[in-house]
Amino acid sequence: MVFRRREKRSLMRVIADFFWPRGGWGRAFHYVKHRIRRLPDAPERIARGIWAGVFSSFTPFFGFHFVIAGLIGWIMRGNILAALMSTFLGNPVTFVLIATISMRIGHWLLGTHFEEQDTSVGEKFKEAAGDLWFNFTSLFTDRSPDWHGLSVFFDEVFLPYLVGGLIPGAICATTVYLIAVPLIHVYQTRRRAKIKEKFEAIRQRAEYEAVNSRHPPSGKPQAGNGD
Repeated sequence: MVFRRREKRSLMRVIADFFWPRGGWGRAFHYVKHRIRRLPDAPERIARGIWAGVFSSFTPFFGFHFVIAGLIGWIMRGNILAALMSTFLGNPVTFVLIATISMRIGHWLLGTHFEEQDTSVGEKFKEAAGDLWFNFTSLFTDRSPDWHGLSVFFDEVFLPYLVGGLIPGAICATTVYLIAVPLIHVYQTRRRAKIKEKFEAIRQRAEYEAVNSRHPPSGKPQAGNGD
């Protein structure tokens, strides 16, 4: 296949690249930005896709941001590929800040108290996933399911995160949208102008070579006219 990697990555390499891509997050950011700008679509559609991807990064549905971004992008009639690539905003470097801001706002809106605890948000999600797996496997064993931990997680973490992420997610996504539309428009205009100049140069060169082939410079006999 054309896009298949020459060297197959190991599972540990895939996990390591997720947390820290080769070349760092700065290089990964510029790569995503370059790919989004070159998408063959209208600037408004690309920007709507970006809005969907950025907004989905503020939701607590880890592992499903692609699905959420694609669905929102489809509803908004945005560029789906731009939506998927824009979920890059939610990464291990930014998740801590996003989660903290979203949970603080969520607890404030819900009228509950946000407590700083030793356990990180990532650990809480990991523990909740373990509880969910335990309850699922208990359906096929003689163990009794225990929903208390998941109930506490929903009330203290998931629901505040979900509610609180709506406001900063919408603000951040809208800000990026307003910046992206004119930037993409300028980039596409310049790119079309460069492509037009390139084809014009190729056309002029072809015409010049055609003229010279019919009328060679003086002193050089034409092929087939010599004795």
